[in-house]
Amino acid sequence: MDAELEKQVKKAHEIIERVIGEYNKVVVGQRVMAERMLIGLLTGGHLLLEGVPGLAKTIAVKTMARISGLPFSRIQFTPDLMPSDLLGTQIYNQKTGDFSIKKGPLFSHVILADEINRAPSKVQSALLEAMQERQITIADESFTLEEPYLVMATQNPLEQEGTYPLPEAQVDRFLMKVQVGYPTPAEEVDILRRMSVRQELPVEPLLSKEILLKLRKVVDHVYMDDKLFGYIVDLVFATRDPKRFGIDPSLILYGVSPRGSIALAQAARAQALLSGESYVKTEDIKAVAYDVLRHRLALTYEAEAEGLTSQDLLRKVFEQVHTP
Repeated sequence: MDAELEKQVKKAHEIIERVIGEYNKVVVGQRVMAERMLIGLLTGGHLLLEGVPGLAKTIAVKTMARISGLPFSRIQFTPDLMPSDLLGTQIYNQKTGDFSIKKGPLFSHVILADEINRAPSKVQSALLEAMQERQITIADESFTLEEPYLVMATQNPLEQEGTYPLPEAQVDRFLMKVQVGYPTPAEEVDILRRMSVRQELPVEPLLSKEILLKLRKVVDHVYMDDKLFGYIVDLVFATRDPKRFGIDPSLILYGVSPRGSIALAQAARAQALLSGESYVKTEDIKAVAYDVLRHRLALTYEAEAEGLTSQDLLRKVFEQVHTP
């Protein structure tokens, strides 16, 4: 391996461990959520965090944004929100007779889209251009968004009252859909102990725009063998042509698109860097695959009638696809 790359990876891993240590000052547990947010920052991929209310999703995103040292904007999604509340609008000046642009909260670097599925689809779709094209159009004028640009959205489970499912085209733009679980008993005791103090701890901004862009270049140079590229393709094709891999085709409505395989390779590289490695292993792919693929897989009514989830189908995929 390139000695210079090894040096860069070691330095990057030290920064990452410091970031997680700073994050743990505020958030108890939720190590996986912290790592997924770091993967988002390291790849430029957007994140969707799903879990019931009260699991510190919002606090976690705000904390990571403060550590990143980037301009941060929080948007609380509600049923009466309008697209212009996100994007901005034109304002007419009666004295000059001219229009000026008032930019909305999407003009930032780290965006917290809080409870994104509380707003109707036309508002959710207003995010689409910003997420995919890194630009925002107001009236007939387009504005390029400066990198790093990252949307971290939180949502409550769709079964809850007052939620709207995200359009498929938008869900696919998220690099990962992370399911946030409950803390362990020991972690919850620690939460209660901390809450009794009622003191917000200061967080040091360990990152910056320049540092993040350098870390992204390191991620791009993390080595992935051709056999692992083939493994990713096999995983994806098992969702498109399940019969060839011994999986019941009546369970999958449509499989993972090429965007999903690209996302899996990107996330695996970042996961390897989080582990302090300069090359990707099969374990890195498996570590992130569920979060990268679960929202890109559509199940049939037959699968839902059997009580199966995309997690169950992906488990079958991993059982049937040969690991190199």
